[in-house]
Amino acid sequence: MASFPVPGSSYRGPAPEFAGFRATQPLVRLPATGGGHCWVATTTESVRAVLDDVRFSRAASYEPDAPTFPGLFQAPPGMIISLDPPAHTRLRDLVTQAFSADRVEAMRPRVQQLVTDLLDRADEESLDGPVDLLGKFTFPLAVIAISDLLGVPAGERDTFARLIREFAAVDAPETAAAAGEQLGEYMAALVFGKLRAPGDDVLSALTQVRIGDDKLEVGELIGLGYTLLGAGGDSTACHLASSVLTLLGHHRDVWVRLGEHPEEVPAAVEELLRWITLSTNDTTGLPRIALEDVTLFGVTVPKGEAVFVSTSSANRDSAVFTDPDTLDFGRGGEHIAFGHGIHRCLGAPLARIELVTALRELTRRFPAARLAVAEEALEWQRADMNHRLVALPVDLHGKWS
Repeated sequence: MASFPVPGSSYRGPAPEFAGFRATQPLVRLPATGGGHCWVATTTESVRAVLDDVRFSRAASYEPDAPTFPGLFQAPPGMIISLDPPAHTRLRDLVTQAFSADRVEAMRPRVQQLVTDLLDRADEESLDGPVDLLGKFTFPLAVIAISDLLGVPAGERDTFARLIREFAAVDAPETAAAAGEQLGEYMAALVFGKLRAPGDDVLSALTQVRIGDDKLEVGELIGLGYTLLGAGGDSTACHLASSVLTLLGHHRDVWVRLGEHPEEVPAAVEELLRWITLSTNDTTGLPRIALEDVTLFGVTVPKGEAVFVSTSSANRDSAVFTDPDTLDFGRGGEHIAFGHGIHRCLGAPLARIELVTALRELTRRFPAARLAVAEEALEWQRADMNHRLVALPVDLHGKWS
């Protein structure tokens, strides 16, 4: 019997057991490592059903008697990803005013310039040998882009990025707790600075949004600040690195084709978002607690028990995608890599701009790029929220192989 988290996940797909779950158990009960048990939604239909059902509460997972799952990252209470309606609805309505489509779209030229500048530097470094695209490109791009959006000063980005990574270190709770405290202190100072002297950034805009007399409180602004930074910086960087690895390691013909046909890059990005598994435990890692006995898909989740949703498994659902384990860069179909419904990721539009711009420029500028080491020699960070490479050495011009 598999236990949760189910072992065997990689960037190339969720744990193999999920295929069996999808076929027979859209909502499966699993023993949990460390004791107790939980439920996991495994299909597109069941994931959407759980996320849409107000009887499954995020906020209740912070109650003293709620089940706990050691080794999993749990966001602090009060953050937007930790709330239920109507508190969640209020916060999201306010945030949407500042984090608008127009504001994110206005960042496209800045993202293009960041990609160009970072790849110029990587190209210069490639004269001396392979380049670590993780350290030199994917992480700097994601961190700088989200820092610009929030108005984090340039000189503080590296420190902030380190704190975000430490905050996500599920195997080092003391380190994570210390980083969380420092992030809170830093974001508090940043928020008070924006309240005194607003700038042209989302955090400043968040200090100004109003619905009638309602506005965001300081604590809410702090939580939103590092929610956006953590999700936008870390997740985008890890996914982009895995995208490059997927193409160079297994689909170099597609890499070359994308360089020749940049109009095909957006569709390729969507397929990579569907196919690549970002989370190391194959779920969002955010438990929801049944507020009453809930019967779905032929099973009953008793009141007080925890449910996780596996978007990675749902994105391999044969009821939605033909031959779902195969990367098909001409595929249609709507994935749920960014979540669903009211819990859909606010940063999805910015992530798409970064991923499309980065992949378009990488394939255009470096058609001969190859992995500088065998994939088996690549090292992955242990016990992290996301599948994160330690480094991604790439021979940009294919001359060091």
